[in-house]
Amino acid sequence: MTTTLFQPTLLGKTALTNRIAMAPMTRSRTSQPGDVPNDIMAKYYAQRATAGLIITEGSPISAVARGYSLTPGIYSQAHIDGWQKTTDAVHKKGGKIFIQLWHVGRRSHESIAGEQVLSASAIKESDQVFGPLAEGGFGMVETSMPRAMTIADIEQTINDFVQAAKNAMQAGFDGVELHGAHGYLLDQFMHLASNQRDDIYGGNQENRMRFLLEATQAVVDAIGADKVALRLSPHVTEGYANEDVELVELTLKALKKLASMNLAYLHLSENISKHVAAPESFRQDVRRVYQNPIMVAGKMNKQSAQDLLDKNYADLVAFGTPFVTNPDFVYRIKNNIMLAEFDADARLSLYGGDEKGYSDYPFVNKLANSLS
Repeated sequence: MTTTLFQPTLLGKTALTNRIAMAPMTRSRTSQPGDVPNDIMAKYYAQRATAGLIITEGSPISAVARGYSLTPGIYSQAHIDGWQKTTDAVHKKGGKIFIQLWHVGRRSHESIAGEQVLSASAIKESDQVFGPLAEGGFGMVETSMPRAMTIADIEQTINDFVQAAKNAMQAGFDGVELHGAHGYLLDQFMHLASNQRDDIYGGNQENRMRFLLEATQAVVDAIGADKVALRLSPHVTEGYANEDVELVELTLKALKKLASMNLAYLHLSENISKHVAAPESFRQDVRRVYQNPIMVAGKMNKQSAQDLLDKNYADLVAFGTPFVTNPDFVYRIKNNIMLAEFDADARLSLYGGDEKGYSDYPFVNKLANSLS
């Protein structure tokens, strides 16, 4: 039988109604003080619950893990209680939802993190993040110089990932996705340009993947492999001046080790920001070493997504920006209905604000609304 985008599937014990995921997208809509998830976030995610799986925006695992203002944490009781509103709302609509666990590392500023930011090594790249402006309000600010993490910092951060995962389970999530992509902390340890360490977490490829593997295994041990996923982006150079010539090779080696963990899924993020196209040979190499569920995201359309399923290169496909302006995205593409455009106004409302440009996009008809 041909696998289609609209066919149900299982991720461990989690049953999905289709193979379409809503990709994680930072929206910065939390309540202050404390970056607490709130009612409009619950409404926003529930509107999009016809996705087979929702992956939330990145949720920092600690205060120093934060890199964008107004992003929802998962390290306090207030965060747990706030996220419970979202998980309840999504489950009431019949949806499933994983939370993305986030540590941005050096892609931050001390005014956001509350202290000097962390990375594999004390190396800064020219970069900007969404943070507080000197004149008031929020906008894009240049990142700070990081300090190199000590072994104690690494151990603490692994513990923070574990505690965040436990908090996520308490908040009612179906699982967690560790963000190991896009130039954030776990990715910084894998890159030659950002990792100049001379201890067991630096140098050769085995050492540079060590933090990623240890953090993932620790979360698996804490909440179960079928509730744990991992996002990687070996063809994306966001956060770096240049492409890493070893990263694809390192990623494939890491996948061989990750395969035995039997994660819920591997999430490959592609075709965003600075990137090179993933060749078909890479997809073949990934499938050869990694037989567990694979999700791919990156400016897909209905046909390109179906092609990945047809070739067995993916088991699920994630869509990002179409879900911003189309809460009924699944209904629309299933019925070949034109999508509402992601335009300049939609882009301006991505970070910060209220319901406008967030939870106020219309459904195409009453049926689509009743399904969401």
